[in-house]
Amino acid sequence: MKQQRTALVIGGGIGGLTAAVALERRGWSVTVVERAAALEPVGAGIALAPNAQRALDTIDVGDAVRARADGQVAGEFRLPGGRRLARTDNAAAVRRFGGPVAIVHRAELVALLTARLPASAVRTGATATLLDPGDPHTCGRPARVRIAEPDRGGPDQPVADRPEPDRAGLDRPRTTGDKDMTSTRGNAKDNARHTDLSADLVVAADGIHSAVRRAVFPGHPAPRYAGFTAWRFVVPAPEGVSPVAHETWGRGCGWGTVPLAGGRIYAYAMAAVPAGGRAVDDERAELLRRFGAWHQPVPALLDAVGPAEVLRNDVYSAAAAPPAFHHGRVALLGDAVHPMTPNLGQGGCQAVEDAVVLAHEAGPDADLGAALAAYTRQRLPRTMEVVRRAERIGRLTTWRSRPACALRAGLMAATARLTPDLALRALDGIADWRPPAGTYAAGARGTRTAALREEQE
Repeated sequence: MKQQRTALVIGGGIGGLTAAVALERRGWSVTVVERAAALEPVGAGIALAPNAQRALDTIDVGDAVRARADGQVAGEFRLPGGRRLARTDNAAAVRRFGGPVAIVHRAELVALLTARLPASAVRTGATATLLDPGDPHTCGRPARVRIAEPDRGGPDQPVADRPEPDRAGLDRPRTTGDKDMTSTRGNAKDNARHTDLSADLVVAADGIHSAVRRAVFPGHPAPRYAGFTAWRFVVPAPEGVSPVAHETWGRGCGWGTVPLAGGRIYAYAMAAVPAGGRAVDDERAELLRRFGAWHQPVPALLDAVGPAEVLRNDVYSAAAAPPAFHHGRVALLGDAVHPMTPNLGQGGCQAVEDAVVLAHEAGPDADLGAALAAYTRQRLPRTMEVVRRAERIGRLTTWRSRPACALRAGLMAATARLTPDLALRALDGIADWRPPAGTYAAGARGTRTAALREEQE
């Protein structure tokens, strides 16, 4: 009987979980290792363009996402005083890309993905360190990873005697003479136990400051600060707030408001400031100082959010294309290999694409070395083009001079009159992507996408 292949996914975010589900469906035995104590994503929304929905369709998650998305169909570009520069809607996205943009809370997407994995597949509160990337061309050299987890056993119980999950040979207690798979007691200082695991494939989905990327490409430049910081929060919609999404650009700053299902609002903001800054009091107060006098619903949303609910993160982008998206038996995906600014709404979408392409290439009988090479060939040029496009738009939002901002507004308004779908043009060649496996998000009958298309025809 052929032994089941094992995969270890480092990172339980959207990209990592999508990869885990996709690989599990392809016959892999998958374990996800997540540093956080629980899979509780930050309070923020995510816009899933048609390309990401098609990718999710290949693992039977697409329709569930669309069912949870807000049905709003309009979006606007505005100035801080409220003047509208351009307008678009989901009907335009359907015409241009074959499907609408679905906006959901990140927690809902994480829950949908986690529900499609065996309960024993996810190990939270654990950190992973790559020991050896392995060699896909050598059967006897798997990848090796050291897992550090809190030591929850009694002080007199050896770690090796405690039961551990058995994921098709990926994890088992230490045995005498076992060099690749060991479990050793952690020291009293860090109160952790360490387990060395070997796997046929390691998927590095460990984020912007990926330790795995640094390990496999030590000379590669780290992501660079994009020049602005971002704030995010989700609140119940205040009474009287319009359900129309908008993005408003000011001088070196911007604000966006997006309706979510269930009467909630996802709001985000950005400002061109030095890296590493924090408000002297709290981030809500900082937002009030910067955006409190802008058009509605910005002040109403700031009145509705509490200081502890506002998240702030500096924005980073890939400084250069990596040598590859794989090394040895390690595949990198999402922010771990192509961090990008949020200006196209494609960070999570590209991670989802990565995941389904990787699983498609790494079929049960595929030569892993050839599969990983094919993954790099497909994903590296595409994602780096998205990175650069997002950077270009991000630079526009950081303009500070009054004449430059006036010129930007005038060009946007004039272009919108001539090209109504202006806001969508930046996604040409991105949102119309289709995965290598079968999908139905292009509008097959019986789906929500198809119904929306028929309404517009």
